[in-house]
Amino acid sequence: MAISEPQRPEIVVGLVATPPDYPAQVVARLAAELADRLAERVDPEVRWSVRAGWGDVAPRRDGGVEALLDDLARRRADARWDVAICLTDLPLHTERVPLVAHTSARRRVAAVSLPALGLRQLTALRTAVPGLVGRLLSDASGERVPPADLAGQVAAIDRVAGQAGAGERGYLASRLAGRLRLLTGMIRANRPGRALLGLSKLLAGAFATAAFALTTNTIWEMGDALGGLRLTVIMLLGLAALVTWLIVAHDLWEKPGRQTPPELARLFNVGTILTLTLAAAVSYLVLFAGTALVAALLIDTSVLERNLQRPVGLSDYLTLAWIISSLATVGGTIGSGLEDEDTVRAAAYGYHPEPGGRRDEQDT
Repeated sequence: MAISEPQRPEIVVGLVATPPDYPAQVVARLAAELADRLAERVDPEVRWSVRAGWGDVAPRRDGGVEALLDDLARRRADARWDVAICLTDLPLHTERVPLVAHTSARRRVAAVSLPALGLRQLTALRTAVPGLVGRLLSDASGERVPPADLAGQVAAIDRVAGQAGAGERGYLASRLAGRLRLLTGMIRANRPGRALLGLSKLLAGAFATAAFALTTNTIWEMGDALGGLRLTVIMLLGLAALVTWLIVAHDLWEKPGRQTPPELARLFNVGTILTLTLAAAVSYLVLFAGTALVAALLIDTSVLERNLQRPVGLSDYLTLAWIISSLATVGGTIGSGLEDEDTVRAAAYGYHPEPGGRRDEQDT
């Protein structure tokens, strides 16, 4: 006669993405493997159930981490989860230091700021989330063995602050390295590739301008006369003009106000500028490569030598592509004004469009 195994206790962990944009993608990937990691790192004698869901489309900016935790606590109580973890793309701070995560044993919830984790966010979450769940359970019951300190396991966490007896813990980043990691994480969360794909009309306009400029002898002579320093200045001015035009024309500049504290507005603007700069730089490289290829195919060496009145080589074609790409980038700003508003606004940090279809309460 077979002896049945004793039924293992079940612990339900809610994993909530707030807002349901980039964080929802991270939640979907993490939820698929979280139960196994909880069994491995927290308690193998428990049957872990992970419920993935969405939080508010536009989370409150003025309440900081406390607003997120309060909303999450109500969500946890309504859904009857044992503990809940919120993943958000909001950059959180405490005492002007980036806040990576915060746990509240009283509310049995925790929040994690994805940008504070830097570029390798999913890798960090695989260690951080099981550690936060273990900490919540041990602080709430007092019967479990506390997990190892996350400050030694997650690179983004420099120290832990808070009252252990009250069960409120803040996981803080370092002041300097933490800010740099926060900025790179904001760029990662803002998905520059999406901004790059959204500038298709800009590239089309720039290529049209470049094609016209390739047939102009005067520009050939200008490229030959200008030195590397002046060509670099022209290139940087063209990219700066493009980024500035995108921000002004599409109203991407975040203004501080009652709902957006000044420090958060500054971070949003820096994230937007860096995202657009990266997208513009990649667009410039694509334009430069295309222009150099077309120049090599269409302009015969003898024709270029006759106009420049000297022997030419590969560097001359690259210089020609350089000045034409810089001038075409300025011309492409006209095309950028024709981009779809939502497409360009997606590059603004903190912009969260209403999702097309709400998907919630997924069991894993």
